[in-house]
Amino acid sequence: MSTIRLGVRAKDKITGFTGIVMGKAEWLTGCDQVALKPPVSSDGSMRDASWFDIGAVEYIDEGINAKEVASNKPGGPNKDVPIC
Repeated sequence: MSTIRLGVRAKDKITGFTGIVMGKAEWLTGCDQVALKPPVSSDGSMRDASWFDIGAVEYIDEGINAKEVASNKPGGPNKDVPIC
């Protein structure tokens, strides 16, 4: 998988779509992808993240440090599983 890290700002070379790398997916078929979360729109509404093939994504800048937004307790469907 590419060296693009979570939290960096990146751009899809094909569409020009930019955002913070929020997730990575490594697929058995080799079509690894990253999810880019764009900034809010001009009217302040949230926009959805979109997935892009990792080979078409380029690093822009450091974006945000993942530790800055980390939580002591994870959310999601396994939020009640004890942390080891």
